Amino acid sequence: MILRDDILCIGRYNKPHGVNGEISASLDVDFEFLRNFSCLISEIDGIYVPFFVEYSRAKSAVSALITIDGITNEREATLLVNKDIYVRKDEYESISSDEDCDEMPIDYFIGFTLYSQEGARVGEIIDVDDATENVLFIVETPEGDEVDIPAADELVTDIDMDGESITMSLPEGLLDI
Repeated sequence: MILRDDILCIGRYNKPHGVNGEISASLDVDFEFLRNFSCLISEIDGIYVPFFVEYSRAKSAVSALITIDGITNEREATLLVNKDIYVRKDEYESISSDEDCDEMPIDYFIGFTLYSQEGARVGEIIDVDDATENVLFIVETPEGDEVDIPAADELVTDIDMDGESITMSLPEGLLDI
């Protein structure tokens, strides 16, 4: 069984392309990464389902036309429209040649512990809200509350990839909202 904590969002399916089951996709990673994953994963009826890429071709550096094994017509491809594309987090980590955090999809940081600049544990990042231009970390505090923290580069002072933690300089009063 594929669990949400084990996967990382790398893009989204857009719309069918043609009548033979090909579908366009927007990617948060370079197109070249696609060939390195054993499968692409999407949530179907509340279950994370693996899909195996038969063929893919670039539309641009961050978009592709993808043919999924077993999807042979436009109607079948329509089932994936507007679905997020996930990959296994461990596969992503193994193919990522550098640990440049600027290249990581923001979902990569789900599960990381967030600390304030003063060293206080704020909580665990349990989700990311990227519905607007101002991306937010959804953080569960030790008390069980949820707080929204701006995932702005200028607030991040340190990222410990091995320790899976992020230290941020948080504006005064932010946690009191």
